Amino acid sequence: MAYDEALAHRVREYLGDGPGVTERKMFGGICFMVNGNMCAGVTKDRLMARVGIPNYQEALKRPGAFEVEMSGRPMNGIVFLNSQDVASDETLASWLDPCLAFATSLKPKVK
Repeated sequence: MAYDEALAHRVREYLGDGPGVTERKMFGGICFMVNGNMCAGVTKDRLMARVGIPNYQEALKRPGAFEVEMSGRPMNGIVFLNSQDVASDETLASWLDPCLAFATSLKPKVK
């Protein structure tokens, strides 16, 4: 299993078919994009929440959140949460709402 399909389904259901929402395979899992910008993703059994640099330090203080490292370097603005830390729909929404707000604040990427 490359990523938690059940968690990905929950994220997909929450984001729905909102404007500009697409999916892309990235980071060994799946990422949910908004207007070409990463919003959130699922890799292994973790939610990857892109909260943005302005919200990063506060996000790390929330229960279950921890730093994302790629190639030994932290990815500022993105936190991981294990699937059990977003088991309730309410908790998942509390993470996806700021991710969606951040992604929609960015300039759309055009191919």
